[in-house]
Amino acid sequence: MGPKRIVGVLLAAGSASRFGGDKLVHPLLDGVTIAAHAARSLLAVLPDVVAVVRAGDLPLRDLLEQEGCQVVLFQNAARGMGASLAHGVGQVRGADGWVIALADMPRLSPDTIRKILAALEDGARIAAPVYKGERGHPVGFGAPLRDELLALDGDQGARAVLERHRGEVKLIECDDPGALYDIDRKSDLNP
Repeated sequence: MGPKRIVGVLLAAGSASRFGGDKLVHPLLDGVTIAAHAARSLLAVLPDVVAVVRAGDLPLRDLLEQEGCQVVLFQNAARGMGASLAHGVGQVRGADGWVIALADMPRLSPDTIRKILAALEDGARIAAPVYKGERGHPVGFGAPLRDELLALDGDQGARAVLERHRGEVKLIECDDPGALYDIDRKSDLNP
């Protein structure tokens, strides 16, 4: 049996209403956009990354394509993060696992992603980082959970899958505050 095909799924289809819109194309202090930082971290570890973008968000689509992601436009992004996650997984159903990352988490260390990838390659059904006692992102899911991921809808993301399989989640300690840091409002930009 060859190496497992683990695919990154970058969720980038939110409305950014709390931020005031266009959050993911907002540049950080270094001039690089929030979404580009998130994509670069994921692509540094996983060469195969699918980015789920809200239909009509052409600037974000173009940006993520230039970074190297396979971008899929999602007509039903208003249904929520769970629906976007299911759509992303559905693009690569034949994968052996998925590392689900959020495009509004620009400071995630590639090393954290490597640890999640390694856990999936070692057979974990679910793997998630923990920083200072708090579970963070990204979350990895193995192929046995494909159907549950494809059935997701609404705005709870994969929370229901994590709850159903609580005892199977491999928690990985990491020294990465980026595993918890996301940007929801403009006040979150430079903590």
